[in-house]
Amino acid sequence: MPVELRDARSEDAFAIAAIYRHYVLSSAATMEIEPPGEQEMRRRMEDVREHGLPFLVAVEEDEIVGYGYATSFRPRPGYRFTVEDSIYLRADCAGRGLGRRLLEAVMHACREAGRKQMVAVIGGNNSSSIALHSALGFVTAGVLHDIGWKFDRPQNITFMQCEL
Repeated sequence: MPVELRDARSEDAFAIAAIYRHYVLSSAATMEIEPPGEQEMRRRMEDVREHGLPFLVAVEEDEIVGYGYATSFRPRPGYRFTVEDSIYLRADCAGRGLGRRLLEAVMHACREAGRKQMVAVIGGNNSSSIALHSALGFVTAGVLHDIGWKFDRPQNITFMQCEL
């Protein structure tokens, strides 16, 4: 089935929240403990757009099967050219190249928006995310050991970086 990538819309917030909920509850990909609801996801989408950054969805047969976006890496002005990416897929859609398409599109939009560097902050032992980012030119910048805490145990955070 063909998958369309497009800008996220307000009405996509429910599906986006449902995809993210899976990761919050079952993985260390995010250090959030409580899944945000539809309203909070809508607020986050608006915040991304207010900063001139992309928030994209992957749509297959009128269903959201993944999403990706970029946020400012840090709030201080000296970091204004650096962004952090986030890519999430519906659990049954992994391994089909959708993550790569979303990340490529987010990277392209960030280049167009004048950003210079992209950082990936990868939680837990997420070898598939590390492989995806490596395939698109990211290099490991470092690992913070036991910096996160989820599922009653410490979690490492891997930082990867790519010049846009």
